[in-house]
Amino acid sequence: MAAMQKNTLKYSAVVFLGGASYGVMAATVKSAFAEGFAWAQTAASQAFFGALLFAVALVVLAAFGKRPVPLAPKRVLALLGLGLTTCTTCVLYNFALTMLPVSVAITLLFQFTWIGIVFQVIATRRRPHGAEVGAAVIILGGTLLASGLFSSTVGYLDPLGIACALLSAVSCATFMFLSARIGVDLPPIERGLVVCLGACILGFAVCPDYFASGALQAGIWKYGLILGVFGLFVPVVLFGIGTPHLSAGLSTIMASSELPCGIAISVIILSEPVDAFQVAGIVVIMLGVVVSQLPNLVPPRASRSEAEGR
Repeated sequence: MAAMQKNTLKYSAVVFLGGASYGVMAATVKSAFAEGFAWAQTAASQAFFGALLFAVALVVLAAFGKRPVPLAPKRVLALLGLGLTTCTTCVLYNFALTMLPVSVAITLLFQFTWIGIVFQVIATRRRPHGAEVGAAVIILGGTLLASGLFSSTVGYLDPLGIACALLSAVSCATFMFLSARIGVDLPPIERGLVVCLGACILGFAVCPDYFASGALQAGIWKYGLILGVFGLFVPVVLFGIGTPHLSAGLSTIMASSELPCGIAISVIILSEPVDAFQVAGIVVIMLGVVVSQLPNLVPPRASRSEAEGR
């Protein structure tokens, strides 16, 4: 039992880091917008550079004698579909960022925390653990505070932007749910390359003139590289490692590290204002993460009884 708790903590930490890497995306996309690049170009850049990074990593591994695992067409299609799912999140979220402040867009995306628990209930037909429900409620309360919605500086919120951000939450929860079930036995780099190729399908569909537009020569490559690393390479690898060992509800809760990291980076890079409510919200979110891990932090009863007997 103790070993199981230790493993859950380890894989929870892996997913937590994967979620934190997503926090870089909003500030990077907004910076690209400020330089004149379109949301479709940023989405295509993320998919392209993510695939490029995995391809380079696979070549390096091959140079050291590690050969790729043969994949059946059915598995390739499943992984490509997984890539389409994560790129859907990217497309919807990037589009929402053209209409909403970072704090609002990331808060709406953050609804994937409770959506993931709903997916878990539907798939397993069992009630979520009390710690998962309690953590989700605490985190949702924290996101409302951290979003800046209580600030008078938020202003008018575009309904289309709100809808796209909420849909990105659904696709994000879907990606995390499927990530724990598709190709989890494959080497992470090979798996990640096929997933990113799937992301490229949608990325180039929304921006068909990506290479002809001159965006790469104009400098979008530097934003694409950052988005490829933190928006695809790191989370795809880490979620592929961690989510198969966690419930869907716990995985989405641990990925909630995205919001405090996203807000902190937006404050540093974009100089977005942050007030006491937002700071309190970040603290509450971290409290929710701790609550979700209470069953793994408290020693099992048998172990406590044995310790007391000694």
